[in-house]
Amino acid sequence: MQQSEMMEKIARGEGFIAALDQSGGSTPKALKGYGVDEGAWSNDEEMFGLIHQMRSRIITSPCFSGEKVIGAILFERTMDGEVEGKPTPQALIERGVVPFIKIDKGLEDEVNGVQLMKPMPELDALLTRARGLGVFGTKERSVINLANREGIAAIVRQQFEVAQQVLSHGLVPMIEPEVNIKSSERADADRILLQELTKALDVLGGDGRVMLKLSIPAQAGLFQPLVDHPRVLRVVALSGGFSRSEACAELAKNPGMIASFSRALLSDLRHQMDDAEFDRSLGGAIDEIHKASTEKVSA
Repeated sequence: MQQSEMMEKIARGEGFIAALDQSGGSTPKALKGYGVDEGAWSNDEEMFGLIHQMRSRIITSPCFSGEKVIGAILFERTMDGEVEGKPTPQALIERGVVPFIKIDKGLEDEVNGVQLMKPMPELDALLTRARGLGVFGTKERSVINLANREGIAAIVRQQFEVAQQVLSHGLVPMIEPEVNIKSSERADADRILLQELTKALDVLGGDGRVMLKLSIPAQAGLFQPLVDHPRVLRVVALSGGFSRSEACAELAKNPGMIASFSRALLSDLRHQMDDAEFDRSLGGAIDEIHKASTEKVSA
């Protein structure tokens, strides 16, 4: 796929984006969920080797193709690795799946009810390398715990500053200001976030477009103005701690939003499964998430 073909697939493709970007502190948890206990590795290199094996198995599964999975978000080490002897982004592209890269380096401590992204001093070098490997876009995550306008405005401001840097490298930024679905102020936080994102989109410089990765809103359909905004390429949803069945049920109530699930996609997979069982389990999850992304229901 050329850049224009990837742009078209992400903008209009009938499918969802797989999040295969667990990193750092989340890797042991991801491996444990896959049935690999911490005693299975003795250092970070071995740990990341095990998670790469898991991701390679997912990417090479017959059911993991561009027919239903239109994109995949990678961790930096996964991007730099290989799948079946090819650079991971190229292996995805050959399967019809558009590659993205997670670029944030984790979260700052909470201030004003939110957690901003940590500094990314080497971002330009990472973006240059990613573009050279054929990566289409990026993903950067912040977290909103409370309906604090000052905090949410700071998150949106930081996200759009990073987005401009990404756009300058010819990549498409996926902005992820995650609202904590367990927050007692979730609905109010959703509404403030909608307002702040709309303001930032309305004054976005240049002619580039961004993607938004958002928690499924407490009020179904709330983010429709973002889905329809001319500067937004696509709005995708994170599962945010919902089980797959819960996340799919909530996502199906939101026209225009497609999934970008991680735990909700991979939760039933185990390394002990034989290939047939693994493919059957992954295929079932893909079918369920694809349906919620493409077949909408009344709220």
